[in-house]
Amino acid sequence: MNSNELFEQIKQKRSFLCVGLDTDLGRIPEILLSKEDPIFEFNKAIIDATADYAVAYKANLAFYEINGASGWNSLQKTIKYIRTNHPKIFTIADAKRGDIANTSRMYARAFYQHLDFHAITLSPYMGQDTVDPFLTFDKKWVILLALTSNTSFDDFQMETNSETKRSLYETVIEKSMHWGTENNMMYVVGATRAKMLEDVRKIIPDHFLLVPGVGEQGGSLADVAKYGMNKQCGLLVNSSRGILYADNSMRFADAARAKAMQLQKQMKPLLAEANLI
Repeated sequence: MNSNELFEQIKQKRSFLCVGLDTDLGRIPEILLSKEDPIFEFNKAIIDATADYAVAYKANLAFYEINGASGWNSLQKTIKYIRTNHPKIFTIADAKRGDIANTSRMYARAFYQHLDFHAITLSPYMGQDTVDPFLTFDKKWVILLALTSNTSFDDFQMETNSETKRSLYETVIEKSMHWGTENNMMYVVGATRAKMLEDVRKIIPDHFLLVPGVGEQGGSLADVAKYGMNKQCGLLVNSSRGILYADNSMRFADAARAKAMQLQKQMKPLLAEANLI
């Protein structure tokens, strides 16, 4: 999937919503726990309920790895279900991997070939040779951590180089933007740093951004669009807990659909204001 194909989905659905599949066994409806694979059953219901409004799904690997082999099996089934039943929806492995090149090649094969994700989140801390193996796969994406939404982001990301006057996150973007293209590289920029999207766009005006932090973390969707939207929208705004756990009864899927629809209705006028639909 390239950026044009992703933009077509955004225009068709009038949405740039990414639904995070951070599926916690301790929070899903209790009645599902009697199922053979409660995580997959929950995910399947969420996907079917929200697919009309979502252009991407992001699976946070920690919520699957915590359950060992059964969690990995749930993840495989979930991604296969999306790729089979909703093949035009973009899929992201939120794995935050980052290791030497030989190890990265194994990670790339695992997530791109075995699991068939479109994209994976990576930490760029170790440099270009750790990212390059992921960029050899056709129509696959890397999503590099740049400016995150967690509270201690400024421990390192805002450190300023005395010579260049650039903060570390800006240096990461400036160096890495040449490793790939607008068709295989995105960046994570948190919604809680929405005003800083303006500075990010000065460096990478044409790349897509994965934007977590809208909803329970307090990020403003309007501000994200104001400072971050580009000529192809260029945004995948993620919502996880606000959609997944809108209701803990057997009506959870209906409640998730309503939340996704609510976000899509907020996104539609933002796209129209930018003359993208």
